[in-house]
Amino acid sequence: MSTKSLRRSFGYALCGIATTLRSGRNARIQLAIAVAVVVLAFLLRVSRGEWAVLVLAIGLVLAAESINTAIEGVVDLLSPEHHARAKVAKDVAAGAVLVAAIAAAIVGLLILGPPLYEWLIQSPPAVQ
Repeated sequence: MSTKSLRRSFGYALCGIATTLRSGRNARIQLAIAVAVVVLAFLLRVSRGEWAVLVLAIGLVLAAESINTAIEGVVDLLSPEHHARAKVAKDVAAGAVLVAAIAAAIVGLLILGPPLYEWLIQSPPAVQ
């Protein structure tokens, strides 16, 4: 594969990411949550291993959302009218995103919950 071809492939992939973010409200919400998790993990100074797990969880959710967007696009193209099997394909893809998001939320709670709790206990808000 030539350098030009490789660059073009990365360009297509970046367009796919942009399309997912432009066309999907849920993808934008998931990205905002991911940014919040990254900021919180940075502030709580999680370990390298914990970073790895958080990054994998975030990547899984965003990748699942991208695949869901692709499946919805293909189904809409092939079956513009309502069809029961088209609905099944779209529902299953959306369900896969939900499973990934729930798993990622559990990972986030397991990793960020204890240090966040400790930080809140040690730094209670000022009473006025």
